[in-house]
Amino acid sequence: MAAPVHLTFFGGLGEIGRNCAALETQGRIVLLDCGQLFPDDMPGVDAVLPDFRWLLERADHLEACIVTHAHEDHIGGLPYLLRSLAERGTTLPIYGAPFTLGMVRGKLKAAGVSVPDLIPLDDHARLPIGPFDCEFLPVTHSTPSGLMTVFDTPQGRILHSSDFKLDPTPIDGRVTDLDRVREMAAEGGIRLLLADSTNAGSAGSSTSESMIGPVLRQVFDENEGRRIIIGAFSSHVHRIQQVADAAEATGRTLVVMGPSMVRNTTLARELGLLRISDKRLATDAELEDLDPSRTCIVCTGSQGEPRAALNLMGQGRHRFVTIGDGDTVVFSSHPIPGNEAAVARLHNALARRGARLVHSGQLGVHTTGHGKADELLALHDAADPDLFIPVHGEYAHLVAHHDLALSRGMGERRVLRCTDGDRVKLTGEGVSHAGRVPDGHVMVDESGRPVSDDLLEERRAMSGEGFVFVRVLVEGRKGRLAEPPVVESRGWVGAQRAGGLAWPGGRRSSRGAGGTVGRGKPRSARVGPSHPSRHRSSGVAPNWPETDVGARRRGPLNRFRQGDCPEVVAARWYRQNRWLTVLRARIPAPIRWNRRAPRKAAPREEPRELHGVLRRTLRRVRQRAGRRLYPGTARVGSPSFGAWPGPPSVDGETRFLVSYWWSGVS
Repeated sequence: MAAPVHLTFFGGLGEIGRNCAALETQGRIVLLDCGQLFPDDMPGVDAVLPDFRWLLERADHLEACIVTHAHEDHIGGLPYLLRSLAERGTTLPIYGAPFTLGMVRGKLKAAGVSVPDLIPLDDHARLPIGPFDCEFLPVTHSTPSGLMTVFDTPQGRILHSSDFKLDPTPIDGRVTDLDRVREMAAEGGIRLLLADSTNAGSAGSSTSESMIGPVLRQVFDENEGRRIIIGAFSSHVHRIQQVADAAEATGRTLVVMGPSMVRNTTLARELGLLRISDKRLATDAELEDLDPSRTCIVCTGSQGEPRAALNLMGQGRHRFVTIGDGDTVVFSSHPIPGNEAAVARLHNALARRGARLVHSGQLGVHTTGHGKADELLALHDAADPDLFIPVHGEYAHLVAHHDLALSRGMGERRVLRCTDGDRVKLTGEGVSHAGRVPDGHVMVDESGRPVSDDLLEERRAMSGEGFVFVRVLVEGRKGRLAEPPVVESRGWVGAQRAGGLAWPGGRRSSRGAGGTVGRGKPRSARVGPSHPSRHRSSGVAPNWPETDVGARRRGPLNRFRQGDCPEVVAARWYRQNRWLTVLRARIPAPIRWNRRAPRKAAPREEPRELHGVLRRTLRRVRQRAGRRLYPGTARVGSPSFGAWPGPPSVDGETRFLVSYWWSGVS
């Protein structure tokens, strides 16, 4: 009896992104893609990943990873997975087309992750990978060298379409090989088909990429004498080629902007996938020496990404480009689902600066890289599979593809609809659900560190409601005040009301809603002449001087930023304001204290006076502002509290800076 084959879906089924699946038989696992999801309304989150716990628990059984093409939703999770595997003393060979592997290598190096074995795959390559004999067929997509994968398994052939379209006239002449699919269907049949569902709900067929070139040339001709700026995906090499052709035909110099755009065009030129004359290519630093009316800029940012080149231009913050009345901006892309609002904001920002906008709603300057309903039916007809699972798409896309398969005559028992976290079993009797694996969204910041749900909720609350922050300098074990309490508000109290929050006897200070709104009166005279006053500047975490050489570099703020501050357990680092709030810290005399939490080993006199000061301070803030204060954490309980070492006093007694913050809601 043939061994069963299990398929486990970690992402991509119910969303556009996080595409990742595992094929397993006889205890050996091959991973198919490892992508990320771009965050939406997630402050401080750089990427959303699949939950890799199930894979990491079986790290010794992982044989390889196959990446079908170079889009971030298929390769973006690799640095995080490989880093986690390296911590367990193992690695993972990666198979893919040369261009795809070049992109993977660049991502891993940028993330500081060791590059594992990268095994290049040619079109129609056949080789064993793990427990499966695999064959790779070319597909047309919006990035070069996409591959359809066919697995020979104990339960028959499994065909994974990858992202594909049926383009009869692709730019590189590389068509989706349905002829070979028909041959395999006739030779031994295809047991299970996994196919792209992104455009299953769109009738008809997609437009050929070769139809975009003439439209771009029309845009260039109609904007003679104006600078042309084109926003496109950095991985869309075929689109960049057509932009370069139009620029050369009209005598314009092409300027490539954006780190990923520069990196990908360089790689594509090295591999012979992109043909641009050196004399027609310039860098962004050379822009000021070029005639704007004879220039074409191709850049990233067509999806409204905050740090991309086009978005910086819209905000007036780009180093080399200032948008004005003489610019035409072409959006050679469609908004990815979920990015519509960001793209609309970018349109408005560019229009306010005087730019003329051209987008796919006006002219055919973009076409999809995913096959529509007629193209999906053509794949089904060629493969004629026994069983089918729709993959790659939001849930509505999966349902549309499910219904499309039924309309072709497949019975309900032959089509299985799955979602993220589903584990299915393929046997001689068919395919069926076989349990679940963890499928949560794992959020990470740009350093690769995880971002918890609680932390994300805190950030959302602070961004929407503002907050109040109380800072107190405390001397030694007795918790006596060494400095007046400082009350600061961010996005909570306007400048006209800030003066009313001043501590009794203290001086008023207001720099608007983001300024320091009150300072208290010293409660202790034990403040030496060496005590720095510069820490009082609002919004800047104090970089306390210390007694030894190099202290400025090892102050709490810089040490925290460099990851070398072991006494800090939890903190919030606000990069824009260069401001650090320590929520929990390990300190020699534990001032850590929470009003509703147990007082662990803290001397009796420490929290009493400190709590009284903070309580009186916040009471005055509430009274003067006429607004309510809510705890600054997502958990039920008291406000966040913490401490870190402050400057030494004259007699060397240790001081601690204590922070206390609330989220403010009117």
